[in-house]
Amino acid sequence: MPPAPSDLGLVPSPSRLSVRTGRFTFDTTTAIRATDGARPAARLLRTLLAPATGLPLPLADDGRIVLALDPGLTGLGPQGYGLTVGGDTVLLRAARPDGLLHGVQTLRQLLPPTALGEDPVRDGDWTIPCVEMTDVPRFVWRGAMLDVARHFQPAAFLRRFTDLLALHKLNVLHLHLTDDQGWRMPVGAYPRLTGVGGTPHGGAYTREELTGLVAYAAERGVNVVPEIEMPGHVRAALAAYPHLGNFPGRRLEVWDRWGVCDTVLGVHDDALDFCRTVLDDVMDVFPSPYVHVGGDECPTGEWHRSPSALRRVAEQGLDGPGALHGWFMERIGAHVTARGRRPLGWTETGHDLPDSFTALAWRDEDHGRAAARNGHSVVMAPHRSTYLDYPRSTRPEEPPGQDGPAVDLPTVYATDPAPEHWGDEDAARVLGTQAQLWTEYVTTAAHAEYLLFPRLCALADTAWSGGRDWPGFQARLHHHRSRLDALGVPSRPSTIHSPERNTR
Repeated sequence: MPPAPSDLGLVPSPSRLSVRTGRFTFDTTTAIRATDGARPAARLLRTLLAPATGLPLPLADDGRIVLALDPGLTGLGPQGYGLTVGGDTVLLRAARPDGLLHGVQTLRQLLPPTALGEDPVRDGDWTIPCVEMTDVPRFVWRGAMLDVARHFQPAAFLRRFTDLLALHKLNVLHLHLTDDQGWRMPVGAYPRLTGVGGTPHGGAYTREELTGLVAYAAERGVNVVPEIEMPGHVRAALAAYPHLGNFPGRRLEVWDRWGVCDTVLGVHDDALDFCRTVLDDVMDVFPSPYVHVGGDECPTGEWHRSPSALRRVAEQGLDGPGALHGWFMERIGAHVTARGRRPLGWTETGHDLPDSFTALAWRDEDHGRAAARNGHSVVMAPHRSTYLDYPRSTRPEEPPGQDGPAVDLPTVYATDPAPEHWGDEDAARVLGTQAQLWTEYVTTAAHAEYLLFPRLCALADTAWSGGRDWPGFQARLHHHRSRLDALGVPSRPSTIHSPERNTR
């Protein structure tokens, strides 16, 4: 008898899956036939399987693995795929290239876990079960945010993290590049941003590292969304260029504490020109349709005392210094929009972003619904179920994390980005969901991976297939853990400060 679908341990769960009798074998004679537009997917499959299997998987007109791009398969949407595995052939079809890339990850999961490793495996049994599936995601935005501002992580880890996202069909890597404690992206016109702002808690990326990451991620169907915080969370920038603040004669250090710093950008012309110049560099490096400009946790006390801020209030006829936040965000959003991109910002209420913004709702689910009702597209990121810097459990051996109740695996799995009680109109504005890893307490890549997995597996299941079967997910995760082990993802707190073998 063929195995039950749950026995395959696929994460996320496919939309529709049936398992048949028999198996397909990858061997040295196996070749790939790729139709027009499918060669990138063939190249990815070959790249991912080569280290462990050593199989060449060349392109050939009579290849038994067929990768086919067919725009007529409209029912699969932009990211879905269909997969049929028989004893002699494999057929992977999609309407768009991203669908083929997601299907490649399913083929990886169907193979033995050792196929995922970096080390060559002698005499491997590279077979997969015969299956038929149609797999279409529930949401178009399925992501994870990584804070590299508080504690820097090398570019090699970003590539590894991208691979882990792609394996789980997560398609957005949101990079939090700047904050009070560090500035990690070079900007040609402002070299002190990384020279001064990149020194605490790590370093900074080169432009080549970031453009290389973007290309690497795109080959795997992952979009890298950059975030440059403004007008708050900018202490590192003000340490480098004090004239951008509200009191130009003041000298500041890059912040060495956690929390919300009360030093914010000024609203004079030099500060606005700085933001536009920075964002132009960001948009040159990152082709993402979305550019995140922060926007939350911005104390307004300095604007109440700053002569230039008070002049701006008078010039613009604003109600008071508190209104400068909306005024600032309007102008920054307009600049991003003028470049053909979509501004993205954190919302703390659902009512605090200009109309042009896509809203990332993090404080409360109701704020996401409020943003949707205000006409925003919404990405749901409620902190009590998607902030993975909270401990995984209440066990005493858990490493230090954010204060507050643990965010355990069932809590993450229960995340519903568009609950039924919202109604169809509000739910239709939800693009999807993402997890967040803030790194105040996270200094190593191993610690980051320990916090991310397996909780990110739960979010991937929710975002792709709906997350409605907790017992089934537990059973699939039990098998999937062997894949994470093969990839070297830490599973115990005792391993998180070990040498960085997992940063290649």
